Amino acid sequence: MKLVPIDKLNDYIGKEIGCSDWFLVDQEQINKFAEVTKDHQFIHINEEQAKKTPFGSTIAHGFLTLSMLTYLTENCRLIPEGTVMGINYGFDKVRFIMPVKVNSRIRARSKPLSCSEKNPGQWLIKSEVTVEIEDEEKPAIVSEWLSMVITK
Repeated sequence: MKLVPIDKLNDYIGKEIGCSDWFLVDQEQINKFAEVTKDHQFIHINEEQAKKTPFGSTIAHGFLTLSMLTYLTENCRLIPEGTVMGINYGFDKVRFIMPVKVNSRIRARSKPLSCSEKNPGQWLIKSEVTVEIEDEEKPAIVSEWLSMVITK
């Protein structure tokens, strides 16, 4: 997390804030996500059948990987001083580039793209967040994530 005075927010536009630690995506997590979302497609939960696909193993749901952004960016996001809460405001763009195979490790990189005060004390921050897969050239996800940050 990069705590920044409000009048310095725009100094960080286009600059990488940081990179998360690696996070292991295992079959147990994939199965639990399948249960919660009721998405039981075989490519996610049937290890034997998934071995016969071009991936050679089960893969994480794209939305599982996307849902990890909050956790993965916990320590690599831009936070204005005086923040009392942040609200997920949505996405301008989300692309699922590569599937995350079971037992892969992922991490996120975050870079603010814009920051504007929408109402007094309400800051809309757009960040480019990329989820990388260890030992893969292409990322799992490239996104433009919007956060509404409420300050004192």
